[in-house]
Amino acid sequence: MKTRRFFSLFLALLLSLALVPAPAAAAEETAAASPPEIHCEAMLLVDANTGKAVYEKNAHERMYPASLTKIMTALLVLEAVDSGQLSLDQQVTATESAMEGLAADGSTAGIQAGEILTVDQLLQCMLIISANEACNILAEQVSGSVDAFVDAMNAKAEALGCEDTHFANASGLHNSQHYTTAWDLYRITAEAMKHEDFMRICDTARATIPATNLSGERNLYTTNYLIDTWRSLGYVYSNAHGIKTGSTDEAGHCLVSSATDGSLSFVSVALGGPRVTLEDGEIRTYSFFDTREMFMWAFDNFSYQTVLEGSELVKEVSVALSQVDHVSVHPASDVELLLPNGTDPSTLERRLDLESPVDAPITEGQALGTLTLLSPEGEELATVDLLASHDVEASGLLVFGRNVHNFFSLTAVRVILLILVVLAAALVIWKLTVGRRRYRYGHSVSRRSGGGGYRGRKRR
Repeated sequence: MKTRRFFSLFLALLLSLALVPAPAAAAEETAAASPPEIHCEAMLLVDANTGKAVYEKNAHERMYPASLTKIMTALLVLEAVDSGQLSLDQQVTATESAMEGLAADGSTAGIQAGEILTVDQLLQCMLIISANEACNILAEQVSGSVDAFVDAMNAKAEALGCEDTHFANASGLHNSQHYTTAWDLYRITAEAMKHEDFMRICDTARATIPATNLSGERNLYTTNYLIDTWRSLGYVYSNAHGIKTGSTDEAGHCLVSSATDGSLSFVSVALGGPRVTLEDGEIRTYSFFDTREMFMWAFDNFSYQTVLEGSELVKEVSVALSQVDHVSVHPASDVELLLPNGTDPSTLERRLDLESPVDAPITEGQALGTLTLLSPEGEELATVDLLASHDVEASGLLVFGRNVHNFFSLTAVRVILLILVVLAAALVIWKLTVGRRRYRYGHSVSRRSGGGGYRGRKRR
């Protein structure tokens, strides 16, 4: 009895343990963590490989860009280099006019009027330490005047699809009519990043400019805390590359940066970041802090997943003008998407755009439509062509029948046929009316003339 009671109690204990729910943390391990708290007024994180946003906060709000303006300035200079108008080793003499309108407390490399530097050295001064005078010197070299260069900046912004951007100067000094958005800055940055020299300079933590005709050697130290600790500790991020800092009282602290780890690559834009003193005495600049936190969150919680394979037969499409009644279609290529870790690809909606039926002949690989993948929220994630999996020959008899049908379906042909029918009907009516009367008249005349002329046989 004691043995039975022991086993009964033991089994009851096992059953009770089995009914205890599993910890919620286990289920959460497959889901992406929530993004970090963002203190900047605007923040944008974009997948650099696809241009798709991973995170947005006030990304379309107009804000002051401060020295992030210099990304556009550098872009126009490098385009002038690519076109042959300038060369990186070309020497440029700073003019008096290039020094006009600069803030006394603004960023500077101490370049003097009459000093000679190369285009590449001026770009380093502009992008590494954010020298305002370097912007004006290069602007005059490209467009003849700073005003003309600013016009070119606005034209380029419009060409890139920046609908909420207007530049008033080449350096980013505050002006109420000098504004942009996080998304527009991303568009400008993505275009500038196509130039290798842009990223080479932006990702330089320290550089030396040799002595010039008016200055001794210059040592440049980046203003970007993510790639160098010369000015501040606690922000360096090994995956970060460039790009540009900016700050004014009106704009706050701003930063455009990029980061790469393996196949993952992101571009971030932070605008309106505060600088605060924490309780422990730490001075924290949130443009750097938020960007670093955002990068770490993205790399920890996102990955590329193959959500559609090129070999998958997606659908059978009806075929006309052939003895074969259908053809299968498959994606033109594999589709990889950056998705939160743990995302089930089957939760993505598939939207097909296919013409059906499709007329033969059809060749293998012929595009017959598209497939669009959408998130559960309805956001379009990717679109891929759908290709025919094999050849389909046309039937000569069916094609001939279709051609005959199409010919007689033409409006002009129908009009001509109608006219012919009307003419035929008119002819019949004419025959039945006017023709019959003429026939009767002719017959009666024949009888009278015949009766009057016959005299009979004369008797002898």
